[in-house]
Amino acid sequence: MDLNSDLAEGFGRWELSDDEALLRIVTSANVACGYHAGDATVIRDAVEQAAKQGVVVGAQVSYRDLAGFGRRFIDVPPRELANDVIYQIGALAGFARIAGTEVAYVKPHGALYNAIVHHAEQAAAVVEAVRAYDPSLAVLGLPGSQWLEQAERAGLRVFREAFADRAYTPEGTLVSRREPGAVLHDPELIAQRCLRLAAGEPIEAVDGSRIRVEADSICVHGDSPGAVAIAEAVRDQLVAGGVELQPFAARGL
Repeated sequence: MDLNSDLAEGFGRWELSDDEALLRIVTSANVACGYHAGDATVIRDAVEQAAKQGVVVGAQVSYRDLAGFGRRFIDVPPRELANDVIYQIGALAGFARIAGTEVAYVKPHGALYNAIVHHAEQAAAVVEAVRAYDPSLAVLGLPGSQWLEQAERAGLRVFREAFADRAYTPEGTLVSRREPGAVLHDPELIAQRCLRLAAGEPIEAVDGSRIRVEADSICVHGDSPGAVAIAEAVRDQLVAGGVELQPFAARGL
């Protein structure tokens, strides 16, 4: 099982997450590319720290929405969205190159991530961007999403993601952050749920029903309160349960 986290989400003097601490825990880093968060220095620092820790780097691409942290849907024309994604991957790849590593996968962020679960046109635009930039890149997303289904048909390497600290609907999608209980906070309970996920066992949806979420990678959000404690608890529980932690998209690292 892979353990990932969203990093480089500060901007200027604004610090959001403890990237250095998280990079000692996770196996993959979803690095912001400047559209929802991250300036050039923040991004470079995160990539260099990831390279130092042997953590695989992925491009966390988003809508152009700094003010909304990429959490607002934008009805972007497909060609414009594809170009925005290519731009973001390329920017991150530059910092990865000088750090002695590379971008190994692409994971959409926030509203874009949720939109392309069902929005076929935008999903196709993101798939086309990845294919145009580098068809050997892996992609990460929600199981059953348009994004992953179209990416697989396009010949991309597809990996499924579950969320350690987010509540699920009975349909297996994420509960909106506008709803109460959408974000989980108890490290012990989160860690126990992640062990069940890794074992392929059902977990509890927000309505109390039981659902199965198939996953190759588990995400701990770097901007959540207590993110480091949650990530540590998840890692320790998985290791104690006999789950081997390794990056899903390593490319010669």
